[in-house]
Amino acid sequence: MAHVVTDANFAETLNTDKPVLVDFWATWCGPCKAIAPVIDEIAAEYEGKAVICKCNVDDCDDVPMTYGIRSVPTLLFFKNGELVDRHVGVIAKADLAAKIESLL
Repeated sequence: MAHVVTDANFAETLNTDKPVLVDFWATWCGPCKAIAPVIDEIAAEYEGKAVICKCNVDDCDDVPMTYGIRSVPTLLFFKNGELVDRHVGVIAKADLAAKIESLL
């Protein structure tokens, strides 16, 4: 299961030597619902190797604004606390896994 991040714990989430994937989503978003099972599968498969997180844009203001989140789902990829990649929209599991693999 993916970790839940908020404005309050986002900075500490990035404080790791593992790659971090953050899924920005909303409950009213159809594509977000479509990708949710993929995110959960990836979280299980990469447990211990990468940190997989979800951030509900309706519950957070600062983090989505800081990273210019205008559409959901938006996936942000971090390495060593730095933003290194972004994907907007639904993504195939194999493509998502390849992005994470490239950061390991």
